[in-house]
Amino acid sequence: MGYNIRRVPTGVPDFDAIIKGGIPEGSVVMLLGDIGSGQHEFVYTSAYTLATVKEKPYLGESMLGSFCDFEALPDQICYVTFSRSKQDIMREIATSFDRPFYNVLSRKMKFKDFSAHYFKKSLVPSSWTGKDNGGSLFASTPKENVLEALIQYLDEIPNNSMVIIDSLTDLVVSENIDIADLVNVLRGLQRVSKNWGGVIYIILTQNIMDKQYQQMLVDSVDGVLIFEWSHFHRTSKRIRYMYVEKFMSVLPYLDNQKLSRFPTMVSANRGMTVINMDRY
Repeated sequence: MGYNIRRVPTGVPDFDAIIKGGIPEGSVVMLLGDIGSGQHEFVYTSAYTLATVKEKPYLGESMLGSFCDFEALPDQICYVTFSRSKQDIMREIATSFDRPFYNVLSRKMKFKDFSAHYFKKSLVPSSWTGKDNGGSLFASTPKENVLEALIQYLDEIPNNSMVIIDSLTDLVVSENIDIADLVNVLRGLQRVSKNWGGVIYIILTQNIMDKQYQQMLVDSVDGVLIFEWSHFHRTSKRIRYMYVEKFMSVLPYLDNQKLSRFPTMVSANRGMTVINMDRY
């Protein structure tokens, strides 16, 4: 008797079609890449597409394809941030995509801002952080450190949620965070997420830390999607690429079809799409 695992669509249909409908539920996925190479566009596209289909199931086949398991769509989308405000993120979405993106994500994406924990031992004054929900982020000084607060929050999120953590970069550059503690938290998260279902995306900028430490973080998650810019020789043209660095349950499908990396494009009305597929 086979062991049936539901697959959560990524919301990028051409990619989902190749990997048999999406990624296994309960996966912790690192989105690792150069600045501006597509990590944020990927999560915005995923959140918008899945939230839209969840709200309007009749759009399922046209937005996700008939191969996806619509029962695996997350019940809730949570966006975790440490240094960026909700207003900053929503402004970025509003200026990058068409109005439906903003409308859907402003309704469906639940934000958790850990700025109070992240900046509490820094030189950043509370007046620089602005206000959220009508109150100062530093109205009361939190007792927990940022990792303790993150663990408590994740433990309270309902099962079958999509969680976007933006970003691990903030934590690895912080002098108040020990890398060993961060690795242990990721390993624990990778273990317990199998009981929660849903999917957890963690954004990390490439090459901002020692390779040894970066590899320790990579080893602590289920899958790694790499995003990078490629420059054309003797021209100023650039193109974004995405490829799977690590994902035991995904790589066999790519190997079978001799696929190595996916050129991507970001448009205002559709978000991230795969435009061609490089075969080897």
